[in-house]
Amino acid sequence: MNKEQELKNVVKERYAQIAGQGKAENAASCCGATTPSNKVYNIMMDDYIGTEGYLKEADLGLGCGLPIQFAKIQKGDTVVDLGSGAGNDCFIARHETGSEGKVIGIDFTPAMIQKARANAEKLGYVNVEFREGDIDNMPVNDNAVDVIVSNCVLNLVPDKQKVIGEIYRVLKPGGHFSISDIVLVGDLPDALREDAEMYAGCVAGAIQKSDYLDYIKHMGFQHITLQKEKPITIPEDILSKYLTAEEVSDFNKGKTGIFSITVYAEKKGVKPLKPKVNLTELGATDCTPSSRCC
Repeated sequence: MNKEQELKNVVKERYAQIAGQGKAENAASCCGATTPSNKVYNIMMDDYIGTEGYLKEADLGLGCGLPIQFAKIQKGDTVVDLGSGAGNDCFIARHETGSEGKVIGIDFTPAMIQKARANAEKLGYVNVEFREGDIDNMPVNDNAVDVIVSNCVLNLVPDKQKVIGEIYRVLKPGGHFSISDIVLVGDLPDALREDAEMYAGCVAGAIQKSDYLDYIKHMGFQHITLQKEKPITIPEDILSKYLTAEEVSDFNKGKTGIFSITVYAEKKGVKPLKPKVNLTELGATDCTPSSRCC
């Protein structure tokens, strides 16, 4: 088994466990990482609570931003959420698209897909569905999507360039994305960078901010905008698992920075006009959130 597949398996196993945990338990660690901090440590800091479409049961506290707030979603849009988890961002996006739009969540963890579908059934949404699959090989047609969102997920994928290529493929001409993610400025200590458990906790899988933005630019996206940026601090009781006391002190004094960023970019071209969708004509009464008929 190659290193990339090993890392994917680590993430899948960890997020299957996270699917059975609550938000408070996940918020005590980095993106639900295996090492909880004695301090309350939620790198998200922002919160969707009170936002239209928010469902408490779907919020596992795993995000590092609020991409839907920046995503410029319009009524009738087709939206894809990468790494959809229990469905939190999908349900908020559905409020923006309305009943005439469509929201597709993609996640490669079966337990998360099951949880998200149960939440969608509870809400009675026939235009929200969840597909099991890798975001570096999306189960979505070419040029099919108006908006892509993602919240603290690309950092978990070993081949980020491949994901960005997939985003370009499935977006319609003129379509756009808004993605929140974790990036670095400077180098992480080797012990943090190489540890597979920390990789599943999002920090060790992060890449340089400059490389991240270059991947987007080189793929051909335009109007690249950094919509939000904030520094992330790792508590010393997490760092101490990987570093000596002297190394922790050096790390905290160093020039290495860990940041949450929200990035916006557009695919070149002119977005086609959307036809009005009549869910009754599409047989919506026979659809379920787990099907693909809508």
